[in-house]
Amino acid sequence: MRILVTGFEPFDGAEVNPTEEVLALLQANPPLGTDLHTALLPVDGDKLPQVLLPRLEELRPAVVLMLGQATGRAAFSIERVALNWLDYRIPDNSGRRVQDQPILPDGPAAYFATLPTRELLEHLRATGLPAELSYHAGTYLCNQAFYLACHWAATHAPETRVGFVHVPALPSQVCTQAKPVPSMALNLIEMGVRWLLVYLNNGEVMA
Repeated sequence: MRILVTGFEPFDGAEVNPTEEVLALLQANPPLGTDLHTALLPVDGDKLPQVLLPRLEELRPAVVLMLGQATGRAAFSIERVALNWLDYRIPDNSGRRVQDQPILPDGPAAYFATLPTRELLEHLRATGLPAELSYHAGTYLCNQAFYLACHWAATHAPETRVGFVHVPALPSQVCTQAKPVPSMALNLIEMGVRWLLVYLNNGEVMA
């Protein structure tokens, strides 16, 4: 089963993004038995589609597992809905600020994840890792990527299953904050993503 895993470059002045680190670890040591491919996405609303959509068309994967950083969260957050809406809290890495705009003016208002979110939640918890369901992926670049992937699958490859998981920040990203902020060690984030890939690769999610 061909699987595409996506992550993001650092943003908002950070020097690291845990999802970029996880992609590098997966590339260096792919899970056994997986036809694994990766894509590092820019935190730039104009450039993101130019990277993501050609990669989807090139690979036409069976599964797209998208990863993003959500500072302030303490668990793996499995997103259920991608919204056709952009409303940036902070500028993207090009300095652009978008407010109250659709991603695709003629697109549906939202897409549901087509990976089995409840099953992914239960699988992560069964491995001893904290996980939660989240009912939409925000209105920043994570949501844009999630929505575009869902729209591409719906219009070009309906057999492709798409899902998005937010992960906590790394301890090094929050250790100097005046108030305590949740974080998760990189080895635990990597472990959770690897467990998800093994689960997805076993084929049961495609039934």
